[in-house]
Amino acid sequence: MREVLASLSGFGALQPLLDDPEIEEIWLNGDGRVHVAIGGAARQTGLQLEEAAVRDLVERMLQSTGRRVDISQPFVDASLPDGSRLHVAIADVVRGSWVVNIRKFLPNYRSLDALAQQGMLGSGAARRLSDAMNAGRTVIVSGATHAGKTTMLGALLASCAQSQRIITVEETFELAVEGPDLVALQGRQAGLEGTGEITLRRLVKEALRMRPDRLVVGEVRDAEALDLVLALNTGVPGACTVHANSATEALEKLSILPLLAGRNIDRAFVAPALAASIDLVVHCVRDRTGHRRVQEIIAPTGEVEGGRILVRSIEPAVSPPDEVGENGGTRFPVGVSA
Repeated sequence: MREVLASLSGFGALQPLLDDPEIEEIWLNGDGRVHVAIGGAARQTGLQLEEAAVRDLVERMLQSTGRRVDISQPFVDASLPDGSRLHVAIADVVRGSWVVNIRKFLPNYRSLDALAQQGMLGSGAARRLSDAMNAGRTVIVSGATHAGKTTMLGALLASCAQSQRIITVEETFELAVEGPDLVALQGRQAGLEGTGEITLRRLVKEALRMRPDRLVVGEVRDAEALDLVLALNTGVPGACTVHANSATEALEKLSILPLLAGRNIDRAFVAPALAASIDLVVHCVRDRTGHRRVQEIIAPTGEVEGGRILVRSIEPAVSPPDEVGENGGTRFPVGVSA
């Protein structure tokens, strides 16, 4: 009966995997074999789907999103009804059949207390971050792919969602944040005529007209960094994620990305603006076993030296087993190890 219901109203053979609370991500390679990630570790299931079945599932997943995937648009990002993020790539960009990734955002990891219980950060660091969010501080979350950046950002927002008006800006809805005064904005792809696209830059500008207590950009990766910096310097607290290998590299990247907005943007303006507006940077990592943890938390001092933002290190939220001690109060420029 479950199989019949999944085929009629769900997502067929993938529905049991989507319902499994232990599975974090599901993906299909061009050969139709299904892989999953549990506890940060990848494993292959015994399930294999025919190309026709994969296409049917993708069409069903995209039906309610208003998004499409075809020869002219071979990639698509969309949100499933349960909040999971769908990414699809098709031939001839991909060798073989369609490639599908479904990243789930599990409800057991949507608060700082829950993350502390799972060992991602210490209880003291969780309280510090919660106090910072409720005090209207700007917090940046950095890390590599699959390090838990979006999960951490969602937990940070959950800690202040009851007291702040939050406007979120994302390419695809991923932040499963609930609150009494929250607006979630999503970008839009261009239509068949090549028109109608709505970029993150446009959304950031529109969000500022909605009286936000906190402006959130799901992920900063392009010229929208300039609009975020300008928004932060108007006194609006913010939060975002950024891909980086360390917290200091995240600040370095944020000081470079605004230059993509145009030649008239000078890093001499961007670095001091960031130093004055960002309060904390939380860096997440994932080790070889798949365990995710907060590696470091840094705070800009507000000073810039040689074009680099000076920061001080906050005690690590969770120290690795072979690492003991603190580095509190040390000031060092971006790009220099603590």
